[in-house]
Amino acid sequence: MTSNHKLAAIAVAAAIALAGYGVFRMGQYSAMGPAAGIDPAAPVAVGTGPAAKAPLPQSIPEGEEATRRHIKAGIKAGEVDPANGHKILYYHDPMVPGNKFDKPAKSPFMDMMLVPVYAGADTDQGGITVSPRIQQNLGVRTAVASEDMLSPQVSAVGSIAFNEREQAVIQARATGYVERLLVRATLDRVNKGQALAELYVPDWVAAQQEYLAVRRLQGPDLGPLVEGAKSRMRLAGMTEEQVRGVEASGRLNPRTTVVAPGSGLVTEIAAREGMAVMPGATLFRISGFATVWANAEVPESQAALLRPGARVKAQTPATPGVVYEGRVETLLPDVSTATRTIKARVELANPRGQLIPGMFVSMSFSDMRPEKSIVVPTEAVIHTGKRAVVIVAEENGRFRPVEVQAGIESGGQTEIRKGLQAGQRVVVSSQFLIDSEASLKGVEARLNNEPAAPAVPAAPAMPRHQGEGTIREIGKDSMAIAHGPLPSAGMGAMTMEFKLPAPNQLPRNLAAGDRIAFEFFLGPDGPQLTHVSPMSAAAAAASGSRK
Repeated sequence: MTSNHKLAAIAVAAAIALAGYGVFRMGQYSAMGPAAGIDPAAPVAVGTGPAAKAPLPQSIPEGEEATRRHIKAGIKAGEVDPANGHKILYYHDPMVPGNKFDKPAKSPFMDMMLVPVYAGADTDQGGITVSPRIQQNLGVRTAVASEDMLSPQVSAVGSIAFNEREQAVIQARATGYVERLLVRATLDRVNKGQALAELYVPDWVAAQQEYLAVRRLQGPDLGPLVEGAKSRMRLAGMTEEQVRGVEASGRLNPRTTVVAPGSGLVTEIAAREGMAVMPGATLFRISGFATVWANAEVPESQAALLRPGARVKAQTPATPGVVYEGRVETLLPDVSTATRTIKARVELANPRGQLIPGMFVSMSFSDMRPEKSIVVPTEAVIHTGKRAVVIVAEENGRFRPVEVQAGIESGGQTEIRKGLQAGQRVVVSSQFLIDSEASLKGVEARLNNEPAAPAVPAAPAMPRHQGEGTIREIGKDSMAIAHGPLPSAGMGAMTMEFKLPAPNQLPRNLAAGDRIAFEFFLGPDGPQLTHVSPMSAAAAAASGSRK
């Protein structure tokens, strides 16, 4: 080869090298795409000084794409990403955030790439970023926290009783004898002013005779004597009406008629014809019937939803289709230790007298609260036992847990007294998976103003296997899953039992027949699940079509 040929070959090689470097730099920009917020035409900042660093977004939207760029460029943890000028701390799988890796690669746990975590990103706020594909696979749904007026709905059962405030007791006013009994049976209906019995009172004879004798006397100074005679008739037990009757007629009247002071039912008769009665002896007891009490048995967990004055609608099988309306009169300070219920005393109108004491009624309570409050779907609230937490959905697929103070619950809505603002979006499905992905143990330590416990080096992980299947049965500590072939575990299609993962790691509302994606390892006690997530309808249909 001549020298001219050698020079030409060297020039061609140099041109190819320069072209390759240019393609590599263009690949860096194209891999980032517009989601990273970087103009492909802008110059690349190189270096680590403040002037050379591009502003790091609150959440890194590129995720797996950034990892692919790093693999192509040979970038590892501890180095600076030339795309944004920030140092890469480590790589991790968002589905298993506790494991950290120093090189970009495919996740050993899930069918996805590891995601880089940058220095200066807001990872210390307990949030995570979930790609749209993972959100779709998990079936993530969100709802908006809104201002609304809650109307707690409580249902209870109870029994009818007499309204004790409308009860009247008729007693003897003087020593006498029952000459005639006009009402002879209990639970007879009586009206106001109706005669109940006639009494003969011998003590009245002497008092009336004295009064009539004084009246027959003539003289200007007899006024005090007449008034004294009237006073002695009153002391003998006569009413003002009876005194006026003797004064008007001028004759003795030692008999008196006992009348009903109001309408109702006669619940007690203590008098019988011919018997002697003493002053203060009870003759009759009458209970009003225009209104009755309904003593509702309310679970103590729902007692906070009731307040005196709340409206009540009651129904009874004895009068189908009839609705009785009333209000809560009071919550009695009495808890049944057997049923753990509190009695709510309800006053019901009974204009037709169809509600009878002892009758069974079912009641519906409604109490419209006058003030508005922040409400979210009840399923969005995670109760950990120590606190209540919701997962707030932010922009760019970012989620973060927020501690809230939950209030009353009604109609599938829960009042949030503290922690949220109207307009924020909260996760209402798959929030338990996001909760575990966010590694809430560290978040809880920060919420308590305590430093998070240092990470303990993980034990060597056992081989993990992934699969998809259908839940056949959920037991106390195991789950039967019908799955297809699992080549990595050397298993064919079958139905087998798996031990459930650690407590609080199993998603809510799973039931037999649901399609799931799961991960497990073969432990000494058999297959042990490490992760279970429900599959969306679209993902389940796609999985079925592949089979």
